[in-house]
Order: sequence, then structure tokens, then C-alpha cells
Amino acid sequence: MKKILVTGGLGFIGSHTVVELQNEGFEVVIIDDLSNTTINVLDNITSITGKKPIFYQMDTRKKEDLKTLFNSHDIDGIIHFAAYKAVGESMGKPLEYYENNLSSLIYLLQEMRDRNLDNFIFSSSCTVYGQADELPVTEKAPVKAAESVYGNTKQIGEEIIRDASNAHKINCIALRYFNPIGAHPSIKIGELPLGVPQNLIPFITQTAAGIRKELSVFGDDYPTPDGTAVRDYIHVVDLAKAHIAALKRLMEKRNKTTFEYFNIGTGKGSSVLEVINAFEKVNNLKLNYKIVGRREGDVVAAYADTTIANKELNWKTEISLEEALASAWKWQLKQG
Repeated sequence: MKKILVTGGLGFIGSHTVVELQNEGFEVVIIDDLSNTTINVLDNITSITGKKPIFYQMDTRKKEDLKTLFNSHDIDGIIHFAAYKAVGESMGKPLEYYENNLSSLIYLLQEMRDRNLDNFIFSSSCTVYGQADELPVTEKAPVKAAESVYGNTKQIGEEIIRDASNAHKINCIALRYFNPIGAHPSIKIGELPLGVPQNLIPFITQTAAGIRKELSVFGDDYPTPDGTAVRDYIHVVDLAKAHIAALKRLMEKRNKTTFEYFNIGTGKGSSVLEVINAFEKVNNLKLNYKIVGRREGDVVAAYADTTIANKELNWKTEISLEEALASAWKWQLKQG
């Protein structure tokens, strides 16, 4: 049985990916510092799959702890999620974002180099494109100056991976995701940010639940059909399955270069108001929201051209926006 290390494996995307890995027969070792999740997620993963992953509460910035872990396990592949991820917050805390997101990546790649390990999947982001000149965004779109510190950490992260993969022949894939939403169909795991949500969907569900007074829609003066920003919202289980497809591609040596990258989204853009309307309709609710000024770091529109990912990874999304929004609300209701 192949053993896969998942950093940030109790987070939103990480936990869903761990479930899919276990369902595919992989043994999973999780590292998470619990800075944006809770230990309960481990039991919930176990409840879904019937298998408890190996877990270490650990900060990936602690080099000696990482060495100890690699000495204890023969790792066949790594999926690296552990990172700070809020666009708005990153603008006010640049040094924390650079330290956390880049040092952990470097230390993992150093361990891979020193131990002659292979198969690295990086959690990247469509933010590497900035405001794309053409939509939908293809992998050929230029990587432009980042609109946020968070986006810049992903750009720099990819540059580090590219250089390391070339120099040390480590096979790597960066998955540039668009906007993951929703919850597992079991409703045992989902998105549960600690503190004030930084992403649209948990803010919507918390507003609907009365936890937040109202939802702020950042800007209605964008050059889009209804003036609100457009994004590509992908169900987190579809996204998790893309990681399995990418991992298998590397393990089966089907990659064409040592460093590849793919856009992971639905291929369809939805505006903030469209998402709000869809949420209200599918869950038979009314949301309290107001239009406020634009938020620093936000781009006008971003949605994926998924042609290459569909073909090369033999993967495509299966879950609709409406299904994703219904699962997000069920998850919120379960939180009480």
C-alpha cells in the first residue's frame, strides 16, 4: 500500500482529499498544526472511510520535526496543502504569509531531494494569473504580477517547485484551483473557518444561519453582467478527486515534464449575485446582504478553461453549483 503524506490534511480541501485517497486504497499520513481547523475532523474522516489516518499535530516550518517524520515513514508521495489562504488577510500580514507559505514548501522539497523521494502535488491557485486578459483562463495565460500577497506566495511557490524539479528530478504537479465550495455528501466534513470567514460561501451560510448580521458584497461596479465579481465555483469533492488523478499520473510516470500545472475548475463563471440567488432558491431562504466597496486584491473575473486537465488527468467535475450550495447549507445547519 502506497503511503501519501498530506500536509494541512485536516483543512477543508485536505480532509476531503484524505477521504478520496483512503477510498482509493492509499495509506495516509496527515500533518496539520490545527491553526484553521479542529482535531474533530480526524474522527469524522475515520467515520466516513472506516480507516483512521496517521496524524501528527505539527508545524511544517519546524525543520527538525519534519526530519523526524520522514525518518519514521517511507513516503511514496506528498500532497501539500498547508498554507495561509485568505486574500484579504494576506494584504495586511505579508510577512506571515511569505514565511508560512514558502518556508514549509522549501523544507518539504529539501526532504524529498535528500531522500530521493518523488511525486509532489502542490495546492496552487488561479490567483497566479492575476486579472487574465482572456476568459476562460487557459494554462497558456501569462502569470502576471499578483493582485495579492497570497497570490504571490503561490506564484513564488510554483517557481521554487519548477527550479527544484528541474535540478533534482522530482516529478511535481501544481493544481491551480478556482473556488472550492460545498461539503462531503455525508455532511461529516465541510468548510469550517475559525473566526470570521474570508470566503464567500461560509459567509453566506453563516449569514443565513444568523451568525453574521449581513453579507457584504464587495463591489457592484465591475465590468460584468450584474456588476459583481465572477468566479468559478467547484465542489470540493470534485477538486479532491483531481488530486488523486494528478497523483496517479505521477506514480504511473505519465507526466510529460518534471513540472506540470493544470487548471482545476468547472469551466463556468458565476457572479456573486448569481451565487446568492442560487443559494436562496435551492435552500428556500432569503439572505440579508448589502453592496459595499471593492476589496483590495480582488480581480474582476476568473473562470477556468479545463480542457487540458480533462484530457491529461482524465478528470472532470460532476457536481453542480446548486448541489454544492445545498450541501454547504446542510453542513452549516449541522454546526448548530
